Amino acid sequence: MLTEGEKAPDFTLPATGGKTISLMDYAGKKAVVLYFYPKDDTPGCTKEACFFRDIQAEFDAAGAAILGVSVDSVRSHEKFAEKYHLPFPLLSDEDKTVVSAYGVWRQKSNYGKTYFGTVRTTFLIDTQGVIRKIWPEVKVEGHVDEVLGAVRALP
Repeated sequence: MLTEGEKAPDFTLPATGGKTISLMDYAGKKAVVLYFYPKDDTPGCTKEACFFRDIQAEFDAAGAAILGVSVDSVRSHEKFAEKYHLPFPLLSDEDKTVVSAYGVWRQKSNYGKTYFGTVRTTFLIDTQGVIRKIWPEVKVEGHVDEVLGAVRALP
């Protein structure tokens, strides 16, 4: 698992809108909110994405870009983004390189069954590419407001 104060691993991934996005594309931006989520169009993931969507303008005003990442395909992301009118890019990490680099691809259990999956985690990355804050195992309610507060607190 990465730690606060560490340089964020760079990556390049296919994204919604026919784009390919790298973390380096955001160099010089005040902040990047990089949120990892388990699965498109599931209850918790939909809530989280919609919470980010609903205050996107406030993140923009604070100088922060929002990027969502899961191991779902770009096609799945496109449907999810269209269905919920998500204004920020969703990145596809089907080969699990980035979820592994960020330490969010881990063993999980549900109803006594063990499997590997993405642990809902958010990283706040500053203009120099340094991780300023990590929210591990995110509980969706109230999370987006907390992230916005941390963005606003950056110098």
